[in-house]
Amino acid sequence: MDKAEVFEELRPLLFSIAYRMLGSVSEAEDAVQETWLRFDGSASRVASAKAYLSATVTRVSIDVLRSARMRREEYVGPWFPEPLLSDPYQDPARSAELADSVSMAALLLLERLSPLERSVFVLREVFGFGFDEVAAAVGRSEAACRQLLVRARQHMRAERPRFAADRRERQELAARFFEALKDGDVGALQNLLAADVQLVGDGGGKAPQLAQAVAGAGNVARLLASVYPLMARVDVTFEPREINGQPGAIFRDRDEQVLHVLALDVLDGRISTVRSVINPDKLGHLGPVADAWAVDREVRQARRRIT
Repeated sequence: MDKAEVFEELRPLLFSIAYRMLGSVSEAEDAVQETWLRFDGSASRVASAKAYLSATVTRVSIDVLRSARMRREEYVGPWFPEPLLSDPYQDPARSAELADSVSMAALLLLERLSPLERSVFVLREVFGFGFDEVAAAVGRSEAACRQLLVRARQHMRAERPRFAADRRERQELAARFFEALKDGDVGALQNLLAADVQLVGDGGGKAPQLAQAVAGAGNVARLLASVYPLMARVDVTFEPREINGQPGAIFRDRDEQVLHVLALDVLDGRISTVRSVINPDKLGHLGPVADAWAVDREVRQARRRIT
């Protein structure tokens, strides 16, 4: 195979590494493109294209992480990863690690690691690279990489969320949740939520968002039941989808443009976290993006009409 064919065969893996590193679809795609440019421009032959390209996309992602750290610190409100509908890389031998590591909860934990810890954890723990390959990718000794992995594992295991193991159980719970949401049924919603559930929104200062997280099953249920029936009055619809490997939905305005994405964490048979991503900068890869401010004005007008 020529370089282009080799690269295309490995593209899903490269994107999956970069996305877990960066939590951004657009930045991951840029990192993959930069990796191709370096590969295409390299005159020397490589012993393993997979090792070379994985190392290159990792180094590119580390550079992006370091330059993005200041932007993340100045971000308005909570920062969530860009929603991912499907992971392009599939490996049956590591399906559990791949699914778990792409969830929003796991990506938010990865965000707390240093770029090197994050790189080592993603390459070794998620994708199963050998320590020699990990060391070559991050430019550290194998011993140093083992220490980095120990620290990363300790942090991830201490705070790592546990999800319902049964996918069908998650889907059935989500179906009941979205049915109750559509009906504005406070009681049904509350029965599906964990007692300490949190509702958190990411608007990045560029769309209407919650002033702060809403906590508690009763509070979250009442808020959801009051807002979403009003959104339906202004022709907002939703489409249940898997978001980052967990149940969720894409919400659209009357023109079928993407308004926001809702992602659910399921723990012990209840919904433990509800995350709304409404920052338009994080939705463009899903299709044309709605004017969330305009929809918000319509919702407020609808509320005034019925009160």
